[in-house]
Amino acid sequence: MTLRIISLNAWGGRLHEALIGFVRQADPDVLCLQEVLRAPGTGGGWSIYRDAGLELPQRANLFTEISTALPAHDGFFCPTSRGELFDGDTVIAAEFGLATFVRKTHCVIAQGLDFVHGRFSADGWGEHPRPRNAHCIRLFSPEHASTVTVAHMHGLRDPAGKGDTAAREEQAEALVRLIERVWPGDEGLVLCGDFNVRPDSATFAILATLGLSDLVTGNGLVDTRTSYYLKQGRFADYMLVTPGVKVAKFEVVEAPEVSDHRALLLDIG
Repeated sequence: MTLRIISLNAWGGRLHEALIGFVRQADPDVLCLQEVLRAPGTGGGWSIYRDAGLELPQRANLFTEISTALPAHDGFFCPTSRGELFDGDTVIAAEFGLATFVRKTHCVIAQGLDFVHGRFSADGWGEHPRPRNAHCIRLFSPEHASTVTVAHMHGLRDPAGKGDTAAREEQAEALVRLIERVWPGDEGLVLCGDFNVRPDSATFAILATLGLSDLVTGNGLVDTRTSYYLKQGRFADYMLVTPGVKVAKFEVVEAPEVSDHRALLLDIG
């Protein structure tokens, strides 16, 4: 199977114009996005996220905007929480989570969605570390008569940092269980996302039980963040594959910058 997979933390669409342009130009078969918002019943546009004195611009209907930019794809929105955004004094009820887009020429023949940390928060964004989920899909390509499984996760954010914790180990174990419900084990598996862990995390030893190895660290890369990220510790995003995946190209995209995270691009086949 020939397939282009892109994983990106969309940063709530803060670099909206660049993000939309990149998605259209890159034209992935599978687009795995983290930090996506949806506000049903609203017109979209810019809004403000407020938390403990912090104010951040967000695209309230980023999921819809990406769907419009990719008309040849089916979109799956996977919320972790429902909270408030603001347009001036107007309160917008919005949902936050993952989004997965799949080209319609590929059949989604199985999928799994579940929480890997916490549970759905219906009346606010939740306490830190906030709820996190993962989405796993199994694809069939009629053109190539072959199948592959793709999963992605947005790992929990701990204010204390990206070090190993019991919650992060439990998260990795929950992710493995979710993947095992969808992936038959005898075909290629790709796992990606913003894991919010360091490269030496126990998370990778747990994922290795599925035969997964990371392409970021495996290629000697040391930075998955853009110039918009001003803190230390520039690992966050990873792309892992099983040995049966034929990697034709792997890239941590340096330009254009469409988030404070760099996009990860994988061509297989």
